[in-house]
Amino acid sequence: MAVICPTVTAYDAHEYRKQMDALTPFAERIHIDLMDGVFAPTKSPDLHHTWWPHQLQADIHLMYQHPMDYIDQLIKLHPRMVVIHNEASVHHMHFAAQLHQHNIEVGLAILHDTPVEYAYQIMHSFDHVLVFSGKLGYHGGEADMAMLDKVRKIREHHPDVEIGWDGGINDQNARQLIEAGVDVLNVGGFIQKSDDPLAAFNRLAEVIK
Repeated sequence: MAVICPTVTAYDAHEYRKQMDALTPFAERIHIDLMDGVFAPTKSPDLHHTWWPHQLQADIHLMYQHPMDYIDQLIKLHPRMVVIHNEASVHHMHFAAQLHQHNIEVGLAILHDTPVEYAYQIMHSFDHVLVFSGKLGYHGGEADMAMLDKVRKIREHHPDVEIGWDGGINDQNARQLIEAGVDVLNVGGFIQKSDDPLAAFNRLAEVIK
C-alpha cells in the first residue's frame, strides 16, 4: 500500500519546529531533510538539533557530502531509516551495513541527472531507493515525470526494494506516480505550503486510494 510521507525541510530551529508541529496531528511517517551546505546548497539544523515526536516514524534524508562522519549520531537518534545519496563521498555498502547492525533501514537517493545504472552495483545493499526529482535542499519544484523510467528500471533490477519519490508531488500527479510503481510519496510543498496541511494530506490520500 502506498505511503504519504510529509517532509520537513527547514533552515533554522524555529522553522523546523513549525513544520514538525504542522505534521504531528495527522502524519504517521515523516521525511526529515538535513542539508550540510556543501552537498546541498542550503543548510538545515544539524543532527544534534534533530528531533521528532515519539509517535512518528522518521526517515532522515541526509544530504551530506560525508555521511560516515555522522554515523554515531545517526545510530544514537535511531530513526526508522536513513537515506544517503549515491553521489555522496562514502563507502555506501559499509555505511548501510553499519546501520543495519542497529536495525535501522537504509535508503539510496539518486539525483535527477544521475543515471540509475550508476547505482546498480550497490543497490542490493539498500532497503529503499529514492528517485529525486526536486530541487536539492528546498520545498517545491516540479515533478519530472520522465523520471518514471528510473522507477521502472529500479523495479526490474531490485524487485523487492521500496521505491520513494521526492519532488513536485501534488494531487494532479500522485496517482500516476503510484501506478508507475512508487511506494512512498515524500511530499513537501503541497502540504507544508498549504493553508490547511491536513486537508492537503487528506486530498492526496483520497487521490491514491
